[in-house]
Amino acid sequence: MTPTKTRSLDAAVDLLGTEGLRALTHARIDERAGLPKGSTSNYFRTRATLLSGVLDQILQREMAEFGTSFSPSTGADLVEALCGMFEQVTVSNQILTTARLVLFMEASHDDELREAINRGRDAMESWFVPAMARLGSRDPDGAAQAVIACFEGLVLHRIARHDHTDPRPLFERVVRGALG
Repeated sequence: MTPTKTRSLDAAVDLLGTEGLRALTHARIDERAGLPKGSTSNYFRTRATLLSGVLDQILQREMAEFGTSFSPSTGADLVEALCGMFEQVTVSNQILTTARLVLFMEASHDDELREAINRGRDAMESWFVPAMARLGSRDPDGAAQAVIACFEGLVLHRIARHDHTDPRPLFERVVRGALG
């Protein structure tokens, strides 16, 4: 990816995560990225291609950060991993996560975005299902679904409601239930 395209996408993520969907225009992205006018529209001619590009950028950054390091060996390790990931996405990467959630809502009526979100979910499941099998779950697919749903729900509450409840007790409960 070219440096200009990366700067455009990073600026778009920042705008979405700090100001919301209405702030996302080609001109505002160019301004935020410190690029000449028209730079972003050279890469993303339509709003749909821009939104899809931004979501792909978010997913790529998240996958690079979490995908290779997910290998819990016990239920307690899984809870620790979930707590660490939760802290990362809701504190260190809060703007990125907020941008992703903004796009999740937009995907409710955008088939292309929904497909991109599904790719991200499939990638997440590709880490969790084998982990649940290694940890002894009788139903690794169902266990992964339960853990992921809990994680996503808590992320949504932390970001949208500024709910700072400790997630550990809920992660412990869902992991216990998922592992049987």
